[in-house]
Amino acid sequence: MDIKAVYFVGIGGIGMSAIARYFLHQGLTVGGYDRTASDLTRKLEEEGAQIHYEENIEMIPAKCRIKENTLVIYTPAIPAEHQELVYFRSEGFEIQKRAQVLGTLTRAHKGLCVAGTHGKTTTSSMAAHLLHQSSIDCNAFLGGITKNYGTNYILSKNSDYVVIEADEFDRSFHWLSPFATVITSTDADHLDIYGTEEAYLESFAHYTSLIVEGGYLIVHTGLKMKPRTGNGVTTYTYSRETGDFHAENVKIGNGEITFDLVSPLGNIKGIQLGVPVAVNIENGIAAMALAQIAGVSEEEIRTAMLSFRGVDRRFDFRIKTDKMVYLSDYAHHPEEIRQSILSIKQLYEGRRIKAIFQPHLYTRTRDFYKDFASALSLLDDVAIVDIYPAREKPIPGVTSAIIYDNLTCAKREMISKNEIIDTVRNGGFDVLVTLGAGDIEDYAEEITKVLQGEA
Repeated sequence: MDIKAVYFVGIGGIGMSAIARYFLHQGLTVGGYDRTASDLTRKLEEEGAQIHYEENIEMIPAKCRIKENTLVIYTPAIPAEHQELVYFRSEGFEIQKRAQVLGTLTRAHKGLCVAGTHGKTTTSSMAAHLLHQSSIDCNAFLGGITKNYGTNYILSKNSDYVVIEADEFDRSFHWLSPFATVITSTDADHLDIYGTEEAYLESFAHYTSLIVEGGYLIVHTGLKMKPRTGNGVTTYTYSRETGDFHAENVKIGNGEITFDLVSPLGNIKGIQLGVPVAVNIENGIAAMALAQIAGVSEEEIRTAMLSFRGVDRRFDFRIKTDKMVYLSDYAHHPEEIRQSILSIKQLYEGRRIKAIFQPHLYTRTRDFYKDFASALSLLDDVAIVDIYPAREKPIPGVTSAIIYDNLTCAKREMISKNEIIDTVRNGGFDVLVTLGAGDIEDYAEEITKVLQGEA
């Protein structure tokens, strides 16, 4: 197929927009639909993409209606009855999921992939930064906007490597053919898709069988998942304290974290984290393992680890002064929330910390409400917002109240989204964290202004 145009159904998603950018850089015609305009879609339009926000076949660009030359890419979040998707199917267009396209890219390049229930966005972004700042360089398709580059996408015309965040949702990562992959964690999630924890673990086991011959698996110690790698694949383990890759001489204090990397590919002393939170020790170890496999030098790794600025909404400091700290975190799984809170408590021991949490999905709330309550109860002061439904319809009996009822913290409250700003104005904290993958992020700018006395 001689592809001259690419059309995206759901172009505004964080992962879809990265692929759109890739094809724009290849000089192809790029068109797309999304439900609403956003910063991402506006940037894509500035770069040449033709985007509309109404489900309307007539608005599809003419060059994207030539069947012989057009590739259609869609996200699983788009319903099967979407008018434009129905049109492309009925006309016999080549249609691929986003994950299929990423799979093609892992076969065209050496894929460095990061999978896992949590930690994959930060770890893959770190790995991309390590390679991009080195003589090796890389292409990268990430699940978040990196602060270093202001984008979720890195392009290289010369590098043979592509860094990809391997998403387990809808078994998307089964399309990939990794040269090397990290698996950060396999705590059950997406049970609306998988049904059982056993099926979830089996999905990861199958993913490890897709590593190419002569490739590498870097797996966190102690996971329930049993790898099923083929011949010629080298398996390494990692964690903060044990495994083939681990940290020694960890020092946390004065807003800094330093440690030494112990590695079968060469130890590196004096690593300093650019984003000094405890969870990034493990994320950094995994990213550095990928970088070493790709041939990034010791000095290049040390320099890039210090200059890494993080990812939007991943432990994202909005205010950081002696008197007030406010950070936004995308954490939306109980274990992610637990790790985020433990990191905050370690950084700000003795300070009054408040969390405002917006649950994401009815099914996830139903499956893990007790775990959410347990993690949040590590703090003394928690506010719970209504559930963000995303792609789901309500489930009878499943509301934020089932988390609230299981909280054991000293102060707890249930609030609507309209009450978020008033809750912030009421104060009573030195450190505020907003948690969740929904639209709670839309309030971050106003929260920042309130805490800075500007609103």
